[in-house]
Amino acid sequence: MRRKDREVTDLGAIGRIIGDCKVLRLGMVDEGRPYVVPMNFGFDLRDGVLELYCHSAPEGRKVEVLRRKPEVCFEMDCGHRLVEAEAACGYGFAYSSVIGEGTVGFIEDHEEKLRALLRIMEHQTGRSDFSIPDAALRGVLVFGVAVGSFTAKQRLLPQRP
Repeated sequence: MRRKDREVTDLGAIGRIIGDCKVLRLGMVDEGRPYVVPMNFGFDLRDGVLELYCHSAPEGRKVEVLRRKPEVCFEMDCGHRLVEAEAACGYGFAYSSVIGEGTVGFIEDHEEKLRALLRIMEHQTGRSDFSIPDAALRGVLVFGVAVGSFTAKQRLLPQRP
């Protein structure tokens, strides 16, 4: 990371950043060309191991690409605020972000699929009391991203005197 002064290494802080982000951008390679889709997600971060969960229609371009080539990258960001200045070159942007790469695995097991969907719902809504009918569970594709590596970065708003 070029800007070491903005790097976030504390896992608790990284977990809070991920918790504040509601959309990740999932990057794939489709026949040699980049392909990126925004997705809502859920996650688990335990002992430095990050697992992301996404859901999708059972078919479509994204699913076809992931089945052929499950290696992905991702980016998520939040906390966007303009940092104003007198001169144009002094302007900047406050943000928090996490970037990484991993491998997609499709979740077929009924209980694991349900757990992943509930993690998505909890992350997106703050609630964990949802009931998901079996028919809905059978009709949706759920996949996890086993994250191999990730970094976090943050630029906070400057402190006012």
